[in-house]
Amino acid sequence: MLAAVLVGGGIAGVAVATTGNGDRVARPAAGSSASASTDPAAAANGSGAGDTSGFQDPAAPAARSSATPVRVEIPAIGVSSGLEDLGRGAAGELDPPKDWDSAGWFADGIVPGQVGPAVIAGHVDSPTSAAVFFRLDELVAGDEIHVVMSDGTTRTFTVDRSERAAKSAFPTSDVYGSAPTPQLRLITCDGTFDTATGHYTDNLIVFADLSSD
Repeated sequence: MLAAVLVGGGIAGVAVATTGNGDRVARPAAGSSASASTDPAAAANGSGAGDTSGFQDPAAPAARSSATPVRVEIPAIGVSSGLEDLGRGAAGELDPPKDWDSAGWFADGIVPGQVGPAVIAGHVDSPTSAAVFFRLDELVAGDEIHVVMSDGTTRTFTVDRSERAAKSAFPTSDVYGSAPTPQLRLITCDGTFDTATGHYTDNLIVFADLSSD
């Protein structure tokens, strides 16, 4: 198993979700971008994330768009990937991309380029090789992320910072909380691969802001 991480099965919250290689990452909290107000099942599952009032509501007019993301390009780390639509599993976790070399966007959340935090997740490795977000930890402030939309437009985001967090202390509000501007989060796994549990210990989150359409 590679020492890097993978975002695979989930993206943010306190509870965790299974990734494609058996690892786990935190899931969206009820009331966050995966708002419990629009998904009774998510409310029933709960997340232990505490007060989620004020989180961005994906049903709000500002969060809707007729165009959806179909591709992500990150020149600084050589990423050029189609985007799968990622939903949530029975426990409220974000399902992982089916393809190791393909990223996915949280289709129940914010559309990239609309007001609020959009989320793109990707595997860092497979059982045999590096995967789409293997080099995500190399991104630095100022690097660009291009999200190609279904209407042919491209929305460019500029990296602001990266944050590593233990999965037991995932920064749910920072990732899913309300934001006054269009923002993007890229998420994968990080830290040590624990052979006893079969999971990585941490998550890596890259924060970016919309710079141009």
